Amino acid sequence: MPTAVSPTVFILPGLYNSGPEHWQTHWERERRDCRRIEQAEWNTPRLRDWVATLERAVSEAPGPVVLVAHSLACILVASWAATHPESHGKVRGALLVAPSDTEAPGFPKGTEGFAPMPRQRLPFPSVVVASTNDAFISMERITGLAADWGARLVNVGAKHHLGSAARLGSWAEGQALLEELLGTA
Repeated sequence: MPTAVSPTVFILPGLYNSGPEHWQTHWERERRDCRRIEQAEWNTPRLRDWVATLERAVSEAPGPVVLVAHSLACILVASWAATHPESHGKVRGALLVAPSDTEAPGFPKGTEGFAPMPRQRLPFPSVVVASTNDAFISMERITGLAADWGARLVNVGAKHHLGSAARLGSWAEGQALLEELLGTA
């Protein structure tokens, strides 16, 4: 009888990648099941390139995957899901942390194709994690996105953009949400 393959956790950093103190980097260092998806261009990304990289990673994965996205990568996951239905079966779930509002006037220049933001329902279980004082998206916007995506919304209070500056370390609260998606909680 074949042995089931454990899910791979794909770490999907946002714009500029996740630095050494980012919780995603902590997870990658500390967890054997985590693998960062490296994009060719972190500073001036094109959505179609990021989508192609994610599709390649998912299709080549030996078994199921869980997607862990931060910031701009949340928009990547929603865009990929809308354009690659053939790969949905491999995704056990998605943890979407602090999505950026790519339609906001203050969104950093230099990205291509990330607006308008995809609003289609995601075809796999998903959790959107929000901070009440995130400078890159309002609670009203993130609440609407979570509803459109069919995701459970988790409000973690005032923790800014939930990146390196938040000093979350290994971020136990986020790991508990990940374990739920992995089915091990």
